[in-house]
Amino acid sequence: MTLRGCLIVMTAAMLAMGCTDSGTEERTLLPADCELRPGDLVFRRGTGLTSHTVLIADNRGNYSHVGIVADSAGVMMVVHAVPGEPDYEGDPDRVKMEPPEKFFSSLNASLGEVCRPTDSVAGRRAAEAAMAFYRRRPLFDHQYDSQDTTKLYCTQLVIEAYRKAGVQLTGPPTHTFTLPGMSCICWLPSDIYQSDQLRSVMTFE
Repeated sequence: MTLRGCLIVMTAAMLAMGCTDSGTEERTLLPADCELRPGDLVFRRGTGLTSHTVLIADNRGNYSHVGIVADSAGVMMVVHAVPGEPDYEGDPDRVKMEPPEKFFSSLNASLGEVCRPTDSVAGRRAAEAAMAFYRRRPLFDHQYDSQDTTKLYCTQLVIEAYRKAGVQLTGPPTHTFTLPGMSCICWLPSDIYQSDQLRSVMTFE
């Protein structure tokens, strides 16, 4: 994406944000009857500026963000790498863990979907790898460096967790972005969503 393209994307994103209703009461999009399992991948279409930018750039996909479900002491939680969603003042952008109901809050999502790995054993191993990433507390990678795992961005976290479980969800990153002061090649949510290692379980809004 060129600088001119970036400016177009950002302008469109800001216009889209201006059309949202900030007075809407918060709710969760996740249906009460949706039973999550370790290794499930949860996709959402976000409502913020970054999400709109991703959606415009990723013309093959419906989602701007993805996380992985993990078992935390018997409770299903979502591990994901996300910018701009601090839990407290001064909270840095990082890999975090939160209830799926919060992940699918209407403040952060307008559409959601749960996808399940075809190999449930590998899914559990990937969930354990995601928990290991979470415990390490890595920061969000604003440089989107797919070769560096000391910091992680959302799709990279999921791909690396499954890689550690012996599953290749997608090929090498192919999306090139050139922004002021930064050039990167990264994965987008559609790269994971189109994997033949997954099947859709439920879509909701």
